[in-house]
Amino acid sequence: MKKKEKIDNIRNIGIIAHIDAGKTTVTERVLYYTGRSHKIGEVHDGEAVMDWMVDEQERGITITSAVTTCQWNGKDIQIIDTPGHVDFTIEVERSLRVLDGAVGVFCAVGGVEPQSETVWRQADRYKVPKIAFINKLDRIGADFFNTVKMMRERLKAKPLILQIPVGVEDQFSGVVDLVRMQQIQWDDDTLGASYSTGEIDADLQDDAKMHREQLLETLAEVDDDIMEAYLAEAPIETETILAAIRKATVDLELVPVLCGSALKNKGIQPLLDAIVRFLPSPGDVVATKGVHPDTGETILCLPDEKAPLAALIFKVSMIEGRKLSYVRVYSGKLTAGTDVYNPSRKQKEKLSRILKMHANKRERVDMVGPGSIVGVVGLKASSTGESLCQQDHPVLLETMDFYEPVISVAVEPKTHSDQEKLQQVLEKFMAEDPTLRVREDEDTGQTILSGMGELHLEVITSRMQREFNTQVNVGKPQVVYRETIESTSDGNAVFDKEVAGHRHYAEISLRLEPLPRGEGNRFESRLEEAALTPELIKAVEKGVMESLESGSLMGYPVVDVKAVLTAAAAKESNGTELAFTVAASMAVREALAGGGAFLLDPIMAVEVIVPEDFMGEVIGDLNARGGKIEAIEPKAGVQMIKVTVPLAKMFGYSTSLRSATQGRGTFSMQFSRFDRS
Repeated sequence: MKKKEKIDNIRNIGIIAHIDAGKTTVTERVLYYTGRSHKIGEVHDGEAVMDWMVDEQERGITITSAVTTCQWNGKDIQIIDTPGHVDFTIEVERSLRVLDGAVGVFCAVGGVEPQSETVWRQADRYKVPKIAFINKLDRIGADFFNTVKMMRERLKAKPLILQIPVGVEDQFSGVVDLVRMQQIQWDDDTLGASYSTGEIDADLQDDAKMHREQLLETLAEVDDDIMEAYLAEAPIETETILAAIRKATVDLELVPVLCGSALKNKGIQPLLDAIVRFLPSPGDVVATKGVHPDTGETILCLPDEKAPLAALIFKVSMIEGRKLSYVRVYSGKLTAGTDVYNPSRKQKEKLSRILKMHANKRERVDMVGPGSIVGVVGLKASSTGESLCQQDHPVLLETMDFYEPVISVAVEPKTHSDQEKLQQVLEKFMAEDPTLRVREDEDTGQTILSGMGELHLEVITSRMQREFNTQVNVGKPQVVYRETIESTSDGNAVFDKEVAGHRHYAEISLRLEPLPRGEGNRFESRLEEAALTPELIKAVEKGVMESLESGSLMGYPVVDVKAVLTAAAAKESNGTELAFTVAASMAVREALAGGGAFLLDPIMAVEVIVPEDFMGEVIGDLNARGGKIEAIEPKAGVQMIKVTVPLAKMFGYSTSLRSATQGRGTFSMQFSRFDRS
C-alpha cells in the first residue's frame, strides 16, 4: 500500500506554450515558492535556473527541455520546462510523450498563438490532461476573457474558468477564486511568497457569482452528483466540486483555467495547488501499453515496482561530451549498477549511475520506481525513442515520430585539427537531436547540416564552437525541397549480369502516377499471382522505394508518387532478389525522367502581427515574396495577417518586417506542407 501511496504523490508535468508566453518565468517562480531555489532567476537577466545553456542565456529563450523536481503539499512535482520556438518542437514532442499532465501558459495579450496550437495538439495526440494558466495580466492590452474565447475557437478546448482577475493591465492586483468564492491578494514586499485571502470586493461580487454559476453549469454537464445538486438548488461542498474538476481534467473533458502574472509574482501558488489537485499521478492515467518484440502481443505496463521493467529513453544529451540519457520509468524499477535490455537493438546495456535532475545539476540515487523521470549514465548504444526492459520480459514501448528537416547549411572546418573533430562532434549532436541530419555533398565534398529552421542550425554551429572548440565556416542556408512528377510515365529495365560467379536476371515494367499533395509514396503490384514470388515482389518494392529517396532533378526525395508494377519476367534459377531490386531502381529512374519532374517548396504558415498603419507595406512585401493571404483578423490595436509563403522567400524577413514597421511588427512561422510555389 505504501508504494501505491508513493506513486500517488508524483506529478509529472510539462510547461508548454508559444515562445515568450512566460513558461520559464512561471517555472522559476514555482522553484522559488516550493523552496527548490533560494532566489528568483529572471530570463531577461540570463539568470534563469532552467535556461542553463550559454546560448539560452544569451538569446533569452529556452532551447532544450530541462528537468527538475520540487515538492508542494507533500507531492513530488517533476517538471519539464519545454521550448516555445517552432525550431525546437521536437523537444516538446518527446517531453509530452512521457508526461502525465501539462500546464499550457498563454500570454493574456497575444492569446492563443500559433506555436501554442502546435504544442496543444501534440498534447492532445498523447492524451495528456491539461491546465491553462493565462499569464501577463499586468501587461497593456491584456484580455483574460478573449484568451479563454480563443482557447475555445482555436484549440477546440472546453475551458473551465476557476479564477477571474481583479483588475487588468497596471491595475491587476489579484484573483477571485470561484470554487471557494474568495479573493486572493499577493504581498509585493515578499516577492509574492505571502498572500492573503478575504472577501470579494463589492464591485466584483456580481461578476464572481455569474462565473461561479457558469462553473457549476459546466461541471454539471460532466458530473451526475453535481447535476443532481445543481438542479435541486442544493448547496454543493467545495470538496465535491474539487473532486469533479479533477475527474473531468483527468478524463480530458475539461481544462481548468487559472490566471496571474508570473513576472509580478502573482498567481503561482494557486497554480501549484491546481497541479497537485487536478493533474493525474502515474497511477491515475491509463497504463502504458507495449508489444512483445517477437510475438507482437500487447503487454500492459502497470505502474508497480514489482512488475517487470518497462522504461523509455525520451532524450539523449551530450553534456561536456558525455552521454546522458533521460528515462521515464513506467513499470518495475531501475537500479544503478545493473544490466538492462534494449529490445530494439537486441543487446544488454549497463546502468552505471542514476541521477535525479535539477536543470544541469544532479543528485545520485541507487534506485527509482514507476513514474520517475531520471538521467542515466552508462548507456552506450541506446538512443532516443528506444525502450529499456529485462531480457526475460522484453517489451517495446510506442516510439516517437520525428519531423523532417526543411533547411540546410554547408559547414566546413577552418583548420586540419577541426576537420578531425568535426565528424565526431556531429555524431554527438545527431545522437542528441533526431531532427538534425548530416550528409556529404558528393559534388562539392562539403558537409551539409539539415534542421528545422535558421535558429536551430545557428544554435548547433554556435554549440560546436563553444562546447567542442570546433571552428567552422558556415554557408548560406539552403532550402530542402522535395521532387514529384506531373504526369503518368512508364519505365522498363532489364538487369542481366554475372556477379560473384552467379547469373542475375530480371526484367521489369512499371508505371509512376502522380498522387495528390501529402499522400506520400505507394507501391502496387498488378501481376498475376503466379508471375513472381512474394519475395521477388518485395525486392521490387524495395528497389522502387530506395530509388524514390533521390530524385532525377536535384537529388531531393521524391514524394506523392504511386508506383505500379505492370510486368515482370525472370529466367529460371537466375531471377534473384538482387536482380529485381536493381531492375526496379533502373525502371524508376527511366519513369522519373519522362514524368515531367518538378520541385516542391516547403510552404510555411506565417502569422504577422502589425499595427494598422503599416498594413499596406507589410501586405505588399508578403505578396512580393509569393505569399497567399488567407485571413486578416483584427486584434486589440493591431491586425493579424495569416499567410502561406515559400520558405525560400522568407530568409531575412525579420529584418524587413522590423524596418517596415519601425520595429513594432512581429511574426511567427511554422512548416505547413510541401507544395508548388
